[in-house]
Amino acid sequence: MTEDKIKQTLQTLVPELISQDAVLCCAESCTGGWLAKSITDLEGSSLWFDCSIVTYSNQAKENLLGVKADTLNQFGAVSQAVVEEMVTGLLERSNANIGVSVSGIAGPGGGSVEKPVGSVWIAWGSKLNQSEARLFQFKGDRNQVRIQAVIEALKGIQRILDASKNR
Repeated sequence: MTEDKIKQTLQTLVPELISQDAVLCCAESCTGGWLAKSITDLEGSSLWFDCSIVTYSNQAKENLLGVKADTLNQFGAVSQAVVEEMVTGLLERSNANIGVSVSGIAGPGGGSVEKPVGSVWIAWGSKLNQSEARLFQFKGDRNQVRIQAVIEALKGIQRILDASKNR
């Protein structure tokens, strides 16, 4: 997996975002802004990209995105419940109509039996109440895990766009 794959995925995604007047926002944890960086590498991204909030700590997830402390305590930052609250809070706080959130364990440390290194939860949502969350188990080193997370985040945005087109 290379950054070229990210660029290829964006080349397919951007025309759909523009044709549907969609505006995108991101809440990133383990990707540390890589998703936003990939997006803003593209000229003209200000037409369809609103913001990205990097919430690496649990406190930032609470303060900036409205993730509940109880949710973090009960499920941990790398969980379906947390990424769903992240994307909901993000959409409430932005001017975007489609959002994606990412939280995972990129490694090399930090994993456990229940949540091994490479575990990444991604959630997608829209102001049309479409939502989806998926757990991925990526292989590779820290950068490979993060690149794969960015690619899957972008692919999920494409699924949201395809679903709204077919409504």
